[in-house]
Amino acid sequence: MLWIYISLGVALLSFLVAAYFYRWVKRLPTANPRLDEVGTLIREGAFTFLKREYRILGLFSAVVVVLLVLFFPQPIWTTNSVTTNLLIGVAYLFGTLLSGLAGYVGISIATIANLKAATAARESIQKSFMAGFRGGAVMGMAVVGSSLAGAAIIYLIFQDSNIVMAFSFGASSLALFAKAGGGIFTKTADIAADLTGKVELGIPEDDPRNPAVIADNVGDNVGDVAGMGADLFDSNVAAMAASIVIAMSLGQVPFMFCLISLGLLASIIGVLCSRLGKKGNPSRALNGGTYLTCAIFAALTFVACLLSNFELRLWGAAMIGMVAGVIIGITSDFFTGDDKKPVAKVAEACQSGPAFTILSGFSYGLLSALPALIGIGLASLISYKLCEPLGPGYEMLGISFAAIGMLSIVGMIISNDAYGPIVDNARGVAEMADLGDEVLTITDELDAAGNTAKAITKGFSIGAAGLTVISLLGAFQEVVAAAGVTITFDLMDPLVFFGMLVGAAIPAVFSAMLMMGVNRNSQLMVKEIHRQFNSIPGLREGTAKPDYARCIDISTVGAIRELSPAGLMAIVATLVVGFIGGVQAIGGFLTGNIISGLLLALIMSNAGGLWDNAKKFIEAGNFGGKGSEAHKAAVIGDTVGDPFKDTAGPSINTQITVVSLISSLSATLFLLYSLF
Repeated sequence: MLWIYISLGVALLSFLVAAYFYRWVKRLPTANPRLDEVGTLIREGAFTFLKREYRILGLFSAVVVVLLVLFFPQPIWTTNSVTTNLLIGVAYLFGTLLSGLAGYVGISIATIANLKAATAARESIQKSFMAGFRGGAVMGMAVVGSSLAGAAIIYLIFQDSNIVMAFSFGASSLALFAKAGGGIFTKTADIAADLTGKVELGIPEDDPRNPAVIADNVGDNVGDVAGMGADLFDSNVAAMAASIVIAMSLGQVPFMFCLISLGLLASIIGVLCSRLGKKGNPSRALNGGTYLTCAIFAALTFVACLLSNFELRLWGAAMIGMVAGVIIGITSDFFTGDDKKPVAKVAEACQSGPAFTILSGFSYGLLSALPALIGIGLASLISYKLCEPLGPGYEMLGISFAAIGMLSIVGMIISNDAYGPIVDNARGVAEMADLGDEVLTITDELDAAGNTAKAITKGFSIGAAGLTVISLLGAFQEVVAAAGVTITFDLMDPLVFFGMLVGAAIPAVFSAMLMMGVNRNSQLMVKEIHRQFNSIPGLREGTAKPDYARCIDISTVGAIRELSPAGLMAIVATLVVGFIGGVQAIGGFLTGNIISGLLLALIMSNAGGLWDNAKKFIEAGNFGGKGSEAHKAAVIGDTVGDPFKDTAGPSINTQITVVSLISSLSATLFLLYSLF
């Protein structure tokens, strides 16, 4: 139990560091009243959306709690264990509350740090970088600290795998809808603002004359901050839940808490040490902090293994996962970095028109999937074989600890990821508050580094999701085995093959539903922007103000309307397959879902990041610069990439996790009530 109490202590330390950074950022000055005015509009819009979204998700969670209490893990009228059903409902609710809190904390700091980073850019790039990074670190420390504390408390009190799974399902289900809703909101505004502003009217990206510009900046917060925070909270909790389920029978739960707590401690040290030198490169500073955190984590856990007599093979599995995460991140950097060949090639192709922009960018996205999938496959294979000699059950435990190793530095990963939308917002508010060209140059450089950092962290999170869901597949086998049934996934079994085909199709359908939602809402937004420019006298000349609130409302209503169907489709499909084909079909369903989901998530995240940075590469003065035909083609590529990288791509991770968890929770029902 010692390491579980240490975990609670490290979680408390992370909260203290988050509070320190929050106060540090908040004390920084704000440039002028106009900046405060713009910041207030963004903050109010973000919290208005969050309140409306959480109201809907609260109703959804209440319905799910009732269903869990009535049916999971078994129908309440068929078992004497009414208490277990009730506790599963409570654990689910606890998971949703912490996941929602992650998003709330993220928006609270991001809508302050954006103004501070913009103001600090008047002095130096170093100060602006620190404002953005420490703002992101508030979220990193709070999210990982709460996920670790939540898992430790649940395990300490109950030590029941079903209750741990319910806690994780709560985090995942809320994250699924929060990420989908936030992604639809942000890309609705972003696409409409870019197409009407940059392409049609030839005005700058964050020109205050554009009615969608405030909604675009609100979207950075509700999609890339709140949604992403819930997403990574979910990934971390899911990895811990899978490890706990597998490790309980082997007596290795303390080592899992050792890895997670020391990973968080390494992240705390990493964020405290991160700096940008006088002639520093922001991308190098972000990556340097990640590598430093990895080194600290490896050293701390190795010493802990020796002192606590933990099995070094399990430590090796965690290190394999961590190294695989770094390699996947480097691969993402190669395909999306603004200083790498693929971005330059796509920017060059933009000179020939948008068709070649799309073809070249999507081709590189397809190529980018192979090395990452090989990395995930090798990490699972090597960790499996490394731990196999330890005895039955240790093979899957090795894979689950590889996932823990990849997510061990998630505190630093979230800090880097949240930095991206903060500095993107800083660039927007700087232009709207007219802080000058020098500030825009600095924030553009920080924003480009943020795009690359987001691509790397998404590669990390997709890789970790891959290993986590393999672990969850092992956890599903454990749950079924506990019910007295042993399952093997034989592809020649028609039930397994049926499940695999359906499972492989779900991520594609899920992605299509989200992107069609963005498409529908963006068209409404474009019409509204045209209406305002045609009906508000003086708007084009800048002598009248646009109706920002109307565009925010279009994004909000559209996102709330569209966030539910895709998520519910994935959940219902899982239950239908289970009740038709039983646990064998579900095994195939999860396998197909994992493989196609990882492939699509990697392609879309990397292609989207590549198109975004190709646009910025041209805006830096290459191939004709802003306003050129190449620039217009690049903007079109970026609008295609927006829902790829910020709506569908990252949401697939959570979709895979949700269907894996609901499969484990429903395993007993599938054994009792399947058609075949």
